[in-house]
Amino acid sequence: MAEISPERQLTRADFRFELPPELIAQQPASVRGASRLLSLDGASGACRDLGFAELAALLAPGDLLVRNDTRVLPARLHGRKRSGGAVEILLERLLGERRFSAQLRSSKGARPGQSIDLPGGALATVVAVDGGLVELELDRAARAYLEAHGEVPLPPYIARPAADSDRARYQTVYARAPGAVAAPTAGLHFDRPLLAALGAQGVAIADVTLHVGAGTFQPLRSDDLDAHRMHAEWLEVPPATVAAVAATRARGGRVVAVGTTVVRSLETAAAGGVLAPFAGDTSLFIRPGYRFRVVDALVTNFHLPESTLLMLVCAFAGREAVLAGYAHAVRNRYRFFSYGDAMFVTPAPGARPPR
Repeated sequence: MAEISPERQLTRADFRFELPPELIAQQPASVRGASRLLSLDGASGACRDLGFAELAALLAPGDLLVRNDTRVLPARLHGRKRSGGAVEILLERLLGERRFSAQLRSSKGARPGQSIDLPGGALATVVAVDGGLVELELDRAARAYLEAHGEVPLPPYIARPAADSDRARYQTVYARAPGAVAAPTAGLHFDRPLLAALGAQGVAIADVTLHVGAGTFQPLRSDDLDAHRMHAEWLEVPPATVAAVAATRARGGRVVAVGTTVVRSLETAAAGGVLAPFAGDTSLFIRPGYRFRVVDALVTNFHLPESTLLMLVCAFAGREAVLAGYAHAVRNRYRFFSYGDAMFVTPAPGARPPR
């Protein structure tokens, strides 16, 4: 694979790779933790084929594992306009007790004042239309209604209806704060015995919250990366996690992010130069050239070609090393995307300032 000249601006096509469709995982592994794990050294590009349970051998006493404790809502609804047309609603964000923004699919566009009949006798009213999103008001509490009548919002590349089993498997075992419409999928591999074993090994654990939005699946619409605007997602990095990172630094340990959502959370909270407690929206777009302030290693799934998530991993471990690692994964029949296998990634030289 040819190196990119430093004078040439990277484009969307520089993050393209060939993926046989049969490698896109349609079901989770038989049990949590049964996935494969590709260890990628960003400094050398070396790959090792492991099982996810072997993650413990890649971590050391004193390291800090940072997780995203968001909880996925059953965020997909099917309804019908009073005019008769079928509607699919995919929640994007809760805005209040009864209001939420959503993506809406129907034969004709939505307009303010329109009524939509939903399962269980519920009624939603279109309050506003803003670009690709609509704001809806429900005639009852939205979160409780979704839990009772919503479907698990499986990603568009999983070509099957959501099953009852997805309610548990498309959710981390440590999910706590409801608000996501897509799972922080790197966390799906962890079961309680592995987390307990890591704790007994001396690996500390801390949490952030980032409510993953449906926009995480939106492709770049321009070849020019500078023209791309990230969708906003709400996150919180609490004081306890900031203190845990400081304690990890003091003892010489590494901060290991479980997933790209944790990377974006920590790096957003450190945008002022020092990690500090943060609660609010982020639109941080991490791509090659970014220098990471907080994260020392990354557990992540395999991401879509030309996606912003793949660009983040390339920024961390180097584009050439990551794409070579993906080619290795394809040759060795790893399973890709949300229900697929995982990677453990260490940084390329220059990805972080000196400690």
